[in-house]
Amino acid sequence: MTHTPPPSIDAVQEMLQAANYVADRSLATVLFLALKMGRPLFLEGEAGVGKTEIAKVLAEQLHRPLIRLQCYEGLDVGSAVYEWDYARQMIEIRLAEATESANRERLDSDIFSERFLIKRPLLKALEETGSGAPVLLIDELDRTDEPFEAFLLEVLSDFQITIPEFGTVRAKEPPIVIITSNRTREIHDALKRRCLYHWVDYPNAAREKEIIARKLPGVEQRLSEQIVRFVQELRKDPNLFKLPGVAETLDWANALTELDIISLDPDIINDTLGVLLKYQDDIAKIQGSEAAEIIRKINSEMETT
Repeated sequence: MTHTPPPSIDAVQEMLQAANYVADRSLATVLFLALKMGRPLFLEGEAGVGKTEIAKVLAEQLHRPLIRLQCYEGLDVGSAVYEWDYARQMIEIRLAEATESANRERLDSDIFSERFLIKRPLLKALEETGSGAPVLLIDELDRTDEPFEAFLLEVLSDFQITIPEFGTVRAKEPPIVIITSNRTREIHDALKRRCLYHWVDYPNAAREKEIIARKLPGVEQRLSEQIVRFVQELRKDPNLFKLPGVAETLDWANALTELDIISLDPDIINDTLGVLLKYQDDIAKIQGSEAAEIIRKINSEMETT
C-alpha cells in the first residue's frame, strides 16, 4: 500500500486506468503536475463528465482520506470551515460560575480551546493523518457566493486557516486539492491563479466506448456501439437545454441492460429517454421521428463499416 503520488505521467494514466477511469493524456499531465508541484487542481466542464470522480479515484488509489465539501448557495464559514460548540461552552461557563471558579482569562482560554471547536471539511483537511495528507474535494464551487471564494484564497495559497479566537492552523503536509465547477458562473481570477486549470470535455466516441466497457462490462458490444453513437449525435444538437454527460450514458446503458435490450429501436429509445435526458423539452424534441431518424442513421453507418 503506497500513499506516494505517481512518479510520471504514464504512471498517472496507469493509476487512473486501474480505477477504470479513462483519461486522455492532457488530463493525466495536468494531474501529474498538480501532484508534483503541490498545487490545487481546478477542473471545469459540463455536469456529468467525471470531474468529481477524479478526486475519488485519487483518494482510493493513493489510500488517502477523501474530504468532500459540497458547495451550495449561501455556504458560510460555519458550515465549511469551523464553528464553536456554543452549547458546551455555555455549560462550561455555568459550571465555572456555580463552583465560583470563574477566572475570566482562564475561562476565555479554556472555552476557546480545541475541545470546543467543531471542525468542518476545510479545517479537517489541514489535519495530519496516519496515511498522508487527505484529498480535499471542493465540489461545484460555482454554486457558492463570491465572498466564500475570497475566504478560500488563504486556504489555497498557504494551506492555513486563521481562527480569531484560537490562532492560525497550518497544514504540516498540504492536502491534495481538487476544485470542480460546472461553470454556471465565472470563478474569480484571484482563485484561479492559485490553481492549475483543466477543462474536462465530453469524451470522443472511442473513449466513451472504453468507459462503458470498463464500467459496465456486461453490455453487448452492438448495444454499446449504438448507445455511444446515439449520445454523440445528441451532443451535436445546439438546441438541447442539457446535453447528456458520461454519467447519463452509463445510466442509460445500465438501464437498457436491466431491460435485456440487445439492440436499440425507436420504441425503446422513446420509453427510456428519461434516463438519458433530464428536461421534458429535450425529451419531447427527441422522441418520435427525431429518435427514429437518428437510430436509422446509426444502423446504416454500422452496416457499412
